[in-house]
Amino acid sequence: MEISNAEFVISNTDVEKCPAGTFPEYAFIGRSNVGKSSLINMLTGRKGLAMTSSTPGKTMLINHFLINKNWYLVDLPGYGYAKRGQKGQEQIQRIIESYILRRKQMTNLFVLIDSRLDPQAIDLDFIEWLGENGIPFSIVFTKADKLKGGRLNTHINLYLKKLHEQWEELPPYFITSSENRMGRKELLDYIEKINKELNSK
Repeated sequence: MEISNAEFVISNTDVEKCPAGTFPEYAFIGRSNVGKSSLINMLTGRKGLAMTSSTPGKTMLINHFLINKNWYLVDLPGYGYAKRGQKGQEQIQRIIESYILRRKQMTNLFVLIDSRLDPQAIDLDFIEWLGENGIPFSIVFTKADKLKGGRLNTHINLYLKKLHEQWEELPPYFITSSENRMGRKELLDYIEKINKELNSK
């Protein structure tokens, strides 16, 4: 799939105010500083579509982008940014949970994981929560260009092994780099495949 059209539609903190209609939504979420905005810009081919910030954790909104006039890419707030303080954290938690649990149009949630890091408890807990709530999700490993040689495979295999402790069957996963567009085709093809399945129902 190629993206010929990507337009910003609305930002808000209230799931009730998300766009009406039945277009499928593919939401992207991850810890602050995981490279989410860069990934969204790389996927859409629009450099400034999602705001990349030098201050991690700036996005406190649900952002809807209409893609090819037939599906939404949704940029969700990053979770677990320490400097926000307890109140800010709880507010973000509420926004994220209300969207994920109540938004019927959400077709798949892409959970972004920094491929350079060892498995982090905050990500594993979030993934476990998704499983408990029956949320369809995939994992997107980001910043793959930063690991040289076999280190990338080693890191990803370590992560998958850790997930196997919780999951009998692993969710689909993608290995990406916003720098060299690695994983772009695979991710967009996956979205297109789901859209086709939805349309044939």
